Amino acid sequence: MKYLFQFLGICILGVFLFSCSTYTYKNSKEKPVVISNDSLEYEVVIFDIGFTLYLNTIARPMGYYSLNYLENRNNIYVTIWNSRVLNPSKFKPSIYQNIIDYNPQIRYGLEVNYKLFNYFQFAQQKYKIRLDGGLGPPSKIR
Repeated sequence: MKYLFQFLGICILGVFLFSCSTYTYKNSKEKPVVISNDSLEYEVVIFDIGFTLYLNTIARPMGYYSLNYLENRNNIYVTIWNSRVLNPSKFKPSIYQNIIDYNPQIRYGLEVNYKLFNYFQFAQQKYKIRLDGGLGPPSKIR
């Protein structure tokens, strides 16, 4: 369980490599976002250009949403994400590369749920996808 969400970093790195073949992350001034919880012994590193800026400028502040709300939304997003990973002929495998092992019975804490929730919000905007089960482009997020 040490690297419970490590897949996300790998997934995002894969998306990054496909979308920016002439640009390397080393050349970016943006640092990766790290999501971790020492008591649960895992770490997630998100290497998606623009996420740090999104988290610092567009995302609502931590505490805006309740922990219960974030957990519920993340559970929905993860379920949809995982179903898309398992259906690569229908959904872009360059975006949906790895299963997310998110267990709603585990209390990951506010910071982890906040950053995961905001990554899903960011991904919906950047890749023009919807993770709420609806059809069509995502609604404007703010």
